[in-house]
Amino acid sequence: MTGERNRMSNQEQDLTATIMTDSEFFRIGEFIQRQCGIKMSLSKKTMLQTRLSKRLHRLCLSSYSEYADFVIRNRGNGEELYHMIDAVTTNKTDFFREPNHFEFLSSSVLSSSPVSGGTTWTKTMKFWSAGCSTGEEPYTLAMVLAEHALAQPQFRFSILATDISTKVLHLAEQAVYLHDKIQPVPIPMRKKYLLSSKDRKLVRICPELRSRVSFFRLNFMDSDYALKDKMDVIFCRNVIIYFDRSTQQAILERLCRHLLPGGYLFMGHSETLNGMNLPLQPVAATIYRKSHENA
Repeated sequence: MTGERNRMSNQEQDLTATIMTDSEFFRIGEFIQRQCGIKMSLSKKTMLQTRLSKRLHRLCLSSYSEYADFVIRNRGNGEELYHMIDAVTTNKTDFFREPNHFEFLSSSVLSSSPVSGGTTWTKTMKFWSAGCSTGEEPYTLAMVLAEHALAQPQFRFSILATDISTKVLHLAEQAVYLHDKIQPVPIPMRKKYLLSSKDRKLVRICPELRSRVSFFRLNFMDSDYALKDKMDVIFCRNVIIYFDRSTQQAILERLCRHLLPGGYLFMGHSETLNGMNLPLQPVAATIYRKSHENA
């Protein structure tokens, strides 16, 4: 038994020490870019090697070439493709990230909606968190929109949240976070919308808000996003920075097709649409509105 454990330990060390060659990196990187649009520069080789080493160990493969063969030539095994995407995607996010966006949403977008003028309004405003990661963004949206609904009882909303990573979508649906993660959430909102564990180390989004958010997997590289409805507001922040310029243009064109005329697109603080031919007009820093001419 001891010998068996030693053999397994030695095998794990060998796999961990396996070096990814440049040719292996380029082969896997090109496949990743074709599948999900993420551009893999050579500077990311060490990161890719580290993240995929666990998959080599799990599959008992001895080289990254074998792994590339397994994923690329046997794509019928879609589960491993999902594991690869989970390993290479970056999922940095926070509650109330880029707070000026939520201030603009409250002060300009929601305050100008017809229901805010006291008129009878049966429309449900539709919001899309595109690239939702572990859920902090759509749940922040849900808090802001729920607060508006308290002041405007006729106001109705729904939130769609999508990501390419099945791993982060599962975490987002669970809606459980370390207590340290909720520091940006205003205290009154914490009391209304967050449930603390007995040891106060974890919090969970309350059922009312969780019921307002629908999650599903979406790959920005798909030619058809298969969304039933057009959106009033799309948050696609700090996502397109991982794509090359032509892919960015194609993705944004698809997003615009799913945005209602007069609807708003919120981008990340480091992202720009300069030089792109899109039916969008800037209304504030990294906030755009779709022109009505494109109805």
